[in-house]
Amino acid sequence: MALDPQSHPETILQHWGEENKPEGAVVPPIFQNSLFVFEDTWSFQNSFSLEDPTQRKHNYSRVSNPTLEIAEEKIAALEKTEAAKVFGSGMAAISAAIMSSVAQGSHVVCVDTAYGPTKQFIQDYLPKFGVRHTYVEGSCTEEILDACLPETSLIYLESPSSLLFKFQDFRRVTQFAQEKGITTVTDNSYCSPYFQNPAEMGVDMVVHSATKYLGGHSDVVAGALACSHERMTKLLMNEISLLGGGMAPFPAWLLIRGMRTLALRMRYAESAGHRMAAWLGSRSEVARVFHAGDADHPQRELATSQMRGSSSLLSFEPVCQEEAKIRAFADALHLFQLGVSWGGFESLCVPIPMQPMGWNEPRWIIRLYVGLENPEDLEADLSQAFEHLR
Repeated sequence: MALDPQSHPETILQHWGEENKPEGAVVPPIFQNSLFVFEDTWSFQNSFSLEDPTQRKHNYSRVSNPTLEIAEEKIAALEKTEAAKVFGSGMAAISAAIMSSVAQGSHVVCVDTAYGPTKQFIQDYLPKFGVRHTYVEGSCTEEILDACLPETSLIYLESPSSLLFKFQDFRRVTQFAQEKGITTVTDNSYCSPYFQNPAEMGVDMVVHSATKYLGGHSDVVAGALACSHERMTKLLMNEISLLGGGMAPFPAWLLIRGMRTLALRMRYAESAGHRMAAWLGSRSEVARVFHAGDADHPQRELATSQMRGSSSLLSFEPVCQEEAKIRAFADALHLFQLGVSWGGFESLCVPIPMQPMGWNEPRWIIRLYVGLENPEDLEADLSQAFEHLR
């Protein structure tokens, strides 16, 4: 089956990369093996060639595997990049992208509301190698550009960013970065490639916690990185091969299965997110709602210029800031379970005390992920728990 490269995402998700399924199997088999053998020494030696990753043969599953390849081809096609690689976790993909972009003495500019473990990696791990960093609020492009130093080698973005859903202007930041020889990386987990393609706006590397919307069923921990062939070749030689964070075959198969329904789930997530944001905004217990798809978002024009839709992760600041009452609210929930991550079938709640840049004092923010339950049931669950916030 030969697919048009311009196929719609829904078609890519079902068929891309699956042209050579053995025995006509409608579902690709799992290549649950550690290595691959060859008929002659020429083929064996050629399997190590990194000149063109598209022609590279599989030799060891730590680096590549036919099951992984199907997931990777789908993600690359969806992200509109030349190549993609799947990892054993989102942090494996993120750390590989960051490590490939820094050297001793480098400087990193990162948005201050990026994913927590990403910030921890930048501020606690990289200094061991002499890599410094500067956090920026992120919504002001000039602040990002002004934070860059002569030794800056990486600008790390997350648009929309975690918890407060602030946007960075991909086009302006990447134009500056390209002129200065600075690598740009962004986390695209919130939108998924269904709603946003940062590479089309100049971003060098796009990373995902594929555990979330790409996997979609809370049954696989996974990461993904999409970029050009040139960058992927360097990654294969170094971070992918040497750090060993690649994905195993069975999780890759689960990821493929999860991605089949990505388009359906993202459309539902957008609808559910809009409904929940509007409902929360009508509650007297809520001081303000943070939602990337809000029509009144202060960066609405930028958001619509970069995203094709929004999802069902949002947060709110409760009027009541008493820790005991906030804990009582969270403990009273039934359908919203207390748990990290998001993007699966189940709704989740996480109360988080925080003080990002620009805030005068710490505030409790309650993050909600709206899953696949009936919206009326979720609203009823929140309504009864709100009794504890009055």
